[in-house]
Amino acid sequence: MGAAAEMLGVTAAFLRALGAAKLIEPRRSSGGHRRYSRYQLRLAARARELVDQGTPVEAACRIIILEDQLAEALRINEARARQAGP
Repeated sequence: MGAAAEMLGVTAAFLRALGAAKLIEPRRSSGGHRRYSRYQLRLAARARELVDQGTPVEAACRIIILEDQLAEALRINEARARQAGP
């Protein structure tokens, strides 16, 4: 967790808050250390951007979840449109 926090320029408490808000749920190593994926680190970086702009952590997490859901819906719609053809 410390390495991820340092990489993002945030505190470990910030990363724990993102976990509490269900934005990211890191895997655990055999020693119990939190392991973040690149995707989770991107989400955490986006959360930091929003929080730095004055958005509360809980709201930032909700925004990011909705952004992610919208992006996925757009990908699905584009794939269906390609399958349907002209």
